[in-house]
Amino acid sequence: METSREDERTETGPGGARGDSGVDGSGVLDEALERLHAAGPERQGWLTNHGPMAVEALVHGDRAATVHHWLDRYRDKLEDMPPEARPIDPAAWHEALGDPGRLGDWPAYFGRELAARPWREVLAEWWPRLLPGLAGAATHTVIRAGHAVRTLQDAEAGGHAPSTPRVTELAHALGYWAARYARLPSAPVPAGTAAPDAALAAVPAVPAQAGGIRERLAQLTPEATPGWPAAVSALVPARTPEEAREALAGLVRAAVHRYAAYGHGEPVMLVHAATAPNAVLRALPALPRDLWVPSYAAAWAASAAVTAAYGPAAPLPQERIPAPPAGDAAAAADELLTRAAAHGDEHTIKFVDTALDVGDDTARGAALQSVALIDPAF
Repeated sequence: METSREDERTETGPGGARGDSGVDGSGVLDEALERLHAAGPERQGWLTNHGPMAVEALVHGDRAATVHHWLDRYRDKLEDMPPEARPIDPAAWHEALGDPGRLGDWPAYFGRELAARPWREVLAEWWPRLLPGLAGAATHTVIRAGHAVRTLQDAEAGGHAPSTPRVTELAHALGYWAARYARLPSAPVPAGTAAPDAALAAVPAVPAQAGGIRERLAQLTPEATPGWPAAVSALVPARTPEEAREALAGLVRAAVHRYAAYGHGEPVMLVHAATAPNAVLRALPALPRDLWVPSYAAAWAASAAVTAAYGPAAPLPQERIPAPPAGDAAAAADELLTRAAAHGDEHTIKFVDTALDVGDDTARGAALQSVALIDPAF
């Protein structure tokens, strides 16, 4: 497996500010993805490979010059891609859905699909099939897919045909999602009047906040967590694609803001309450509009589930919540991206990336909170 590189041929632009399109004209992202595609989506049987998501976020934030150095440090967390053992039968794909024993089979299947058809066509066919299993692998599956879709959209926005590594990354992301597909035991849909911040505040904690995420999410039933169905149903619904996009953006904003005061409950895992719905939001423009409303509902259920599994009982006192970086929005974004790259933890990198999508002072303060709460990798 190729996992090292001695030279870095790219420098960031003046000031290193976050770009408008995130298009990587230098080719560093494609180089990084090629390095990573020899690796499987997990290590040690269940820990997610965050490499493709982190390097995409770094490049999108105009930190391409840091990517190969970051990968060199991450190489010990990579394991070889499992070989394709039993090719997925297109006529019986249901039988292999959610089978982690097929972690090598599913990416190979999507590689063939994407070689034969346009990526948007494949995504539109498989998104509704995979959406109910969005919670699989602690939502890393949809998060990786959201980063992959952004690379493809960015290339097209820059007037470029998507490169082979970017299309391959979508194959790996969808394959990981299919192999780790997992439904929540109970996932009510929005049907109330609560705004996202109030709805997240009302989500009850699972009774036993201990063990891994699968043990925690298994408690999200009316019997084990009685307030769960009512709390999840209380969120305001979306009835049109436009309402779904606006509501999903509001959910991402609320989850990012909430992290500033509540992220201390489990700093790494609570990142996903924001990054999972943001992955869905990023994918919306590439999806048929009739999928936007169900995508909003699924993203909400996942964000609420992570909140229930890891949210603490009380917020931090105000004096322990960081103020946003000084300066205008561009200067603050530049500082946050520099801090995230220097910090090195993949969750911090991805959370800062999402917080900058939200782009307000509270979100920038929450981004600083992730830098403070999560142990640095470097």
